[in-house]
Amino acid sequence: MIGWGKGGKTFAGAMAGTGKSVAIIEQSPAMYGDTCITIGCVPTKTLIHDASERREDDDPQAFFDRAVARRDALIGKLNDVNLHMLADRDTVTVIDGRARFVGPREVEVLPTAGGAGVAESLRVTADVVVINTGAEPVIPDVPGIDGPRILDSTSLEHVKPFPRRLAVIGAGPIGLEFASMFRGFGADVTVVARGERVLPDEDDDVAASVAEVLEGDGIRLLLGTTVTACEDGADGGDLEVDAVLVATGRRPATRDLGLEAAGVDVDERGNVVVDDQLRTSADGVFAMGDGHGHGQQTYLSLDDNRIVLSALTGDGSRRLSDRAAVPSTVFLTPPLSSVGMTEKQARDAGKSVLTVSGPVAGVKAMPRPKAVGDPRGLIKIVVDADTDEVLGARLFHVDGQEVINLVALAMRAGVTATQLRNGIWTHPSSTEALNEVLGQLA
Repeated sequence: MIGWGKGGKTFAGAMAGTGKSVAIIEQSPAMYGDTCITIGCVPTKTLIHDASERREDDDPQAFFDRAVARRDALIGKLNDVNLHMLADRDTVTVIDGRARFVGPREVEVLPTAGGAGVAESLRVTADVVVINTGAEPVIPDVPGIDGPRILDSTSLEHVKPFPRRLAVIGAGPIGLEFASMFRGFGADVTVVARGERVLPDEDDDVAASVAEVLEGDGIRLLLGTTVTACEDGADGGDLEVDAVLVATGRRPATRDLGLEAAGVDVDERGNVVVDDQLRTSADGVFAMGDGHGHGQQTYLSLDDNRIVLSALTGDGSRRLSDRAAVPSTVFLTPPLSSVGMTEKQARDAGKSVLTVSGPVAGVKAMPRPKAVGDPRGLIKIVVDADTDEVLGARLFHVDGQEVINLVALAMRAGVTATQLRNGIWTHPSSTEALNEVLGQLA
């Protein structure tokens, strides 16, 4: 197993449980537990929560320092738990170092610069090798982008001093999450993006609602704007800030893995090419996680583990193509959750479409957001006019990250829009908005 990862650690534990000898190679002990636990989902959402708790008179630097300390304490515990869940098993060997293929199902592990892992190179061979190396930030080719105050989503979590003025390059999910977070901590935030609107993959009305909330929170949006250079100094240029976050996407971390030596094919973006069971072009080599181009979410990595386990120890029935109605959330305040098609995608696919859409503040049968003091946002649901199937939903409201899972399950189970409309939900909750919103279709 090359790389920890959600799917990787689960798969390694399952294979060890069958009596197999397992080696898991991780280039950094700080990454025991995967990107999600160590630098991604959990630490950033911890910071987002704390940012939402800050009061106007709280000093931004002191408040941020306390939040980072809490983040670090939590991640330290999770990191240790993740190490011992594998290292304490008799048939699992944890190896710290940088792996590179030197032949079919054979990797060389090199010491990591400055690390405390292997003292010299060693080689590991196996009947099965899983590539699980995750993804890394994309850094655009802009003069000065390597300056000392140019940060990515990992380094920004420990930025010192706290930037009173922050520029975010990129208006996708990662950029907007950090923009919202640092605005909550008290920074003046400017989002710069080449596109004409935030979240370019979403429908216009959804993107407009998000932009309205961001601007209402005091975030400046410079859209249709190209960054031509970053200059470090007292006079920063057209936009003067204390730090810059580069959030222009992530790419598979597959460079320098020696994949050609193993006979593993990659596509033009560096994704490992896999079949429907996550087999690569090399016999006995599989890929999991963010590096194969089929979604970069920790819960998809977990499902990758199920697919490979099915192929190796089960009946082989699980497939990548079985996935349907996979939900996701951008953790703004309030969160934006989505599943399935946008209205545009549904119409482009030739569907006969009905849509219901409206501001959360206008939904009478949804007192929960009003009760917690945040009735902002939008609900939009796309329904097949011929079959009454839910084709997609965008829930931009308090508790949206939970309600979207119900809608996704309904879509997978064939529950119709009418059945969701007539559902009996707890009160007061955000879920009961489905009664009123879907009632517009009646």
